[in-house]
Amino acid sequence: MSVSDDDRDPSTDRDVTDDAISDEEVDEVLQEIERKRSLAGPAAVAVAVVGISFSVFQMWLAARGFVLSVTLPGLGTFTLAALQLLQINAIHVAFALVLTFLLYPSVTGDGVVWSRARSLSARQDELLGRGHPVARATRAVGAGASWLLVDREMERVTPLDLVLSGIAVLAAAYFVTDFQEIQRMRALGLEAGRPIQEVFTFLDPLTPLLGPLAETSYAFVLGVIGVLLVLEATRRAISLYLMIIVASFVVYARFGFLIPQDAAYVGVLSIPPLDWTSIVQNLWYNTENGVFGIPVTVSVQFIYIFILFGAFLEMSGAGQWFIDLAYGVTGTRQGGPAKASILASGFMGTISGSSIANTVTTGAFTIPLMKRSGYRPEFAGGVEASASSGGQILPPVMGAAAFLIVQYTVTPFRDVIVAATIPAIVFFFGVWVMVHFEASKEGIGGLDPSELVDVRDHLRSGWFYLVPIGLLLFYLIVERLSVARSAWFTLIAIGALITLVAAYSDETRGRLGAIFGVLFVGTLLAELLAGAGVLGAIAGEGEGPQSLGAAFAATVGELGGIAIVAGVLTLATRPYLDSPILAYDDAVDDAAETTAAAIGRSEWASNGLYRLGTFLGTSMESGARTAVPVVVAVAAAGIIPGVISVSGLGPNLVALIRAVAGGSLVLLLLVTAVASIILGMGMPTTVTYIILVSLLAPALVGFGVPELAAHLFILYFGVIADITPPVAVAAYAASGVAKSDAFQTGIEAFSLSLNKAIVPFAFILTPGIVLLRRKENASELPLGEQYRVVQFSDFLDPAFAVFEVAIPVLAVFVGVVALAATVIGHVSAPLSRGRRAAFAASSVLLMAPGLAVSGLFDLLGLVGVPGVEVTLVLDIGLRAVGLALFLALVVEDRRRADPTTDPTPDPGPA
Repeated sequence: MSVSDDDRDPSTDRDVTDDAISDEEVDEVLQEIERKRSLAGPAAVAVAVVGISFSVFQMWLAARGFVLSVTLPGLGTFTLAALQLLQINAIHVAFALVLTFLLYPSVTGDGVVWSRARSLSARQDELLGRGHPVARATRAVGAGASWLLVDREMERVTPLDLVLSGIAVLAAAYFVTDFQEIQRMRALGLEAGRPIQEVFTFLDPLTPLLGPLAETSYAFVLGVIGVLLVLEATRRAISLYLMIIVASFVVYARFGFLIPQDAAYVGVLSIPPLDWTSIVQNLWYNTENGVFGIPVTVSVQFIYIFILFGAFLEMSGAGQWFIDLAYGVTGTRQGGPAKASILASGFMGTISGSSIANTVTTGAFTIPLMKRSGYRPEFAGGVEASASSGGQILPPVMGAAAFLIVQYTVTPFRDVIVAATIPAIVFFFGVWVMVHFEASKEGIGGLDPSELVDVRDHLRSGWFYLVPIGLLLFYLIVERLSVARSAWFTLIAIGALITLVAAYSDETRGRLGAIFGVLFVGTLLAELLAGAGVLGAIAGEGEGPQSLGAAFAATVGELGGIAIVAGVLTLATRPYLDSPILAYDDAVDDAAETTAAAIGRSEWASNGLYRLGTFLGTSMESGARTAVPVVVAVAAAGIIPGVISVSGLGPNLVALIRAVAGGSLVLLLLVTAVASIILGMGMPTTVTYIILVSLLAPALVGFGVPELAAHLFILYFGVIADITPPVAVAAYAASGVAKSDAFQTGIEAFSLSLNKAIVPFAFILTPGIVLLRRKENASELPLGEQYRVVQFSDFLDPAFAVFEVAIPVLAVFVGVVALAATVIGHVSAPLSRGRRAAFAASSVLLMAPGLAVSGLFDLLGLVGVPGVEVTLVLDIGLRAVGLALFLALVVEDRRRADPTTDPTPDPGPA
């Protein structure tokens, strides 16, 4: 393919026309990985309605709690329902199940079974002839099965999907309408429930035809079907691999008693006999464990609202704004495009919570620029995948797993943020250093300033995108509000800001300010005179006059609503306003054009008020679509701790793991790390975390590891699974954008994230790195509760602040530089294998000296050499040795890089 001079990059003399990736190609990459349908027409409308309803339900919960009520001025408050946690969780999962069956096909007809069936049918036609009755009957059966089940083009909702969606709704309805019966069965067992003909009385005449169902509890039948629906949704939305794992635990709960107690090793897995009734009751009608257990509760209270927060921020255009900002800040530096990718992808990863989606959407812009500047396609894809996956460990949002940590460890979210901050910064710093060394190695410069935005102008035009993040941190850390309330208030702030910005222009700013001022003063007077808002005061409600200070505080609390009303009124009076500083995401513009054309009002696509409504609807639908695999994953993964709880397996499993580890903490950490990576391949991080926390966290805590550090350790390696070959899903997504070799891209992504694999060992052995300190009365407390997150007063203790925090943290930062030199093979000059090995040794001594010493003596223990305790003095001494080695290597590298001091080339291979 020939290109003109205009299509050639002058800095690298490489063709760049093939670097760019179109929106269609981005969609194809996501489609290949996520396997979602591309729906249109009534099916797309149905998905939008269900998705928006899901988001509205969750927003209502965030705003009002579990009491669903409506307050109408002058008429009072009407309570629609007062729901319990189990009912809320059931509705939450039902929404996700319905969307799963609508969005993800059951079968596409490309599998082994359907291919074999088509082959057999064709063979039969050859032998019998197409007109033979048997051949015609076979084709008719195949056509019927295909119509019922198969969606070859991934654009058709099948009858089976509608049936399964209806059953999911029916299951949720039972929790709402017959909750008193469920409460009674908690004490008496599912056998005490009514059979189906008593629940649906119209079936009473058909009782003789129901067979065993006429004697079986409807609750039991619904529980069995519900668990099977979750397993089927898991197969569709996540993977067959996870479905098999979860189903195996269900089977184990029923037949695990068959394992002989005296069998070697596996005897500890023997459990008491359990019948199906008790298993179903614990897995389906329980909020402590099972489908509606702690993971789903966390999804209801925390995860969904934060996913919605990310969707609102992304649809407002924040994603592209942050990408442009990152390039404006770093684009002109050496290797600037890759450094900008780290910043942009890290930020978007933390609000999206999806390594894959962030890799593809952000990478569509960043990867071509990295390739154009001179980075290899595999390296460019690896940088994007590494940074995007790292977003899940970057505060303040940290993806969905952080909220599970809050619930499982009973740790305030503020403390989780504090503990996770330093390791996250270390990770991104390490990737930054690696791309810098790679740029130095390949002679890659930055972009021309003319291609980048002016940072000051960019900040002036989009400062409002930073406000929600700042507010979130303020609510969480300063005000110390709950996670759910903080997210809700931030969501309101996003809506208010976008509404104001959408209504702002040189022409309308006076009108907007006047309307806002009138509404503010009116609200203040209403609060001052009546103790209620404007509508409440008009309706005669309120608690009566209050002080000016109280009225002002109440009015400030309603600023979000005032801003939204002011913006809407301004847009209503100037509907075709072209907002100069707001650029919605392309998905919003596309939705506005499509829906306006569908209702025969194409001109509405330019109507500011209509576009604002489209923004709200698109954000809510996008949030629901993003949440579906997360909700399904946590519902399925909750079955595993449910089985462990009902079977009493936990203590035996801990004993088995400790026996396998042989008393070695290092070996146990390695087992946990490898298990996290293997189990996490191709699965969401939340699933990996839930399963391994249930299986391995108790064993780690039993070794004296701080509970919060143990959970962060598991989270880190669950994240690493996304970029670890051979199933590095985020890296493979990046390779689709980079048009590179998938496996090699995975290797690059894993290499760039190598410090993410060492830092967890470092903070397990030195908890000060995650700002944990041993409590004064630790000897009186159970293992796992002996540490707490540091407070400001702790830094007034020089011994702790210097030797347990400052020195280890600084050593880790220097250690990742040494690790970067090891991986890239270049600092200021190429490194031989021997020098790379020396840098690797200095990296381990700087970052985790205890790992090296403990691992060494664990090996020597096999031949009878006793181990030694890694004391603080030994720890500091080894870090000093690592630092000395590092400095010597750097000085020697600088000397070799200067031709005036050492003209002799490096004899070793780079």
